[in-house]
Formats: sequence, structure tokens, C-alpha cells
Amino acid sequence: MAGKTSAKSAKVARKAAAKPALLSGGNPQIAKGDGDAPVQAYIAAMPGWKRDVGRHLDALIVRTVPGVRKAVKWNSPFYGVGGQGDQGWFLSFHCFTKYVKVAFFRGTSLRPLPPGESKQKEVRYLDIPEDHQLDEAQFAAWVKQASQVPGERL
Repeated sequence: MAGKTSAKSAKVARKAAAKPALLSGGNPQIAKGDGDAPVQAYIAAMPGWKRDVGRHLDALIVRTVPGVRKAVKWNSPFYGVGGQGDQGWFLSFHCFTKYVKVAFFRGTSLRPLPPGESKQKEVRYLDIPEDHQLDEAQFAAWVKQASQVPGERL
């Protein structure tokens, strides 16, 4: 009997790992973790068209900031600069029902300002809906600027 139970438990665990739960707005529920693997798991779990947006954002960030530090915290991928001399997190994104929201933690220092205001003094947002054509040059410029200012320490 124990053999059947452990085999069944393993099957349930594999199924759960293969298909993460989606929270409100279709945001994937991914265990927190440091490095590229949890971020790629988050992106793979993003539903529908949002997955392509996540892949695109991740590729642009990696290309713009070689050696970028990655993690998943609070069911969102975070990007930062540092290691031992950690400068903090500069960007994150999150799935909502009709868009992917990019948060620049020190967004008020970016030029031009990203369009979305926040209740938090320094944060600025960029919302990317399904049929939005991302201005890659502008996004890369914001990412580069954001990576050069002290980030959020979480």
C-alpha cells in the first residue's frame, strides 16, 4: 500500500510542478527563489499572450544589463544589479487580467518618465496590453537607466 501512496504522491507533485496555480488576473503562483530558473518557471506559467510578453521583456533586460540578477518574490520576477555589493532591485513585472505591468522602482529618475504613476513616490509603471507594440529602444533605455541607480532593497 505504501508503494502506491508514494507513487501517487509523486504523480500529484509532478502535475502541480508542471502546472502552477494562477492567481487573480492570471498571475502565476511560483515559489520564491533566486536565479534564472524561478524566473523562467514564472514566464513559462504566464497564461496565453502574456507568456510571449514575459519572454520578450526578459530577453530585452538580459541583453541590456548583462549579468543581471534575477529572482522571484511575491509571485513576480525581479531584476537587480549586484552580488556581494548588491545595489538592489530596479524592475519587476506582474500579470493582470488585461495587461502585464512593469514596475520601475526608481522610475521617477528615468527620462522620459514611464507613463504610469504610482501611489509610491518613486515608482513608475508601464502597462503592456495584448496588442501593444513595445517600443524596444525606449524600454531598453529605461532598463539601462534603472540599472544604474541604487535600487530597492527587499
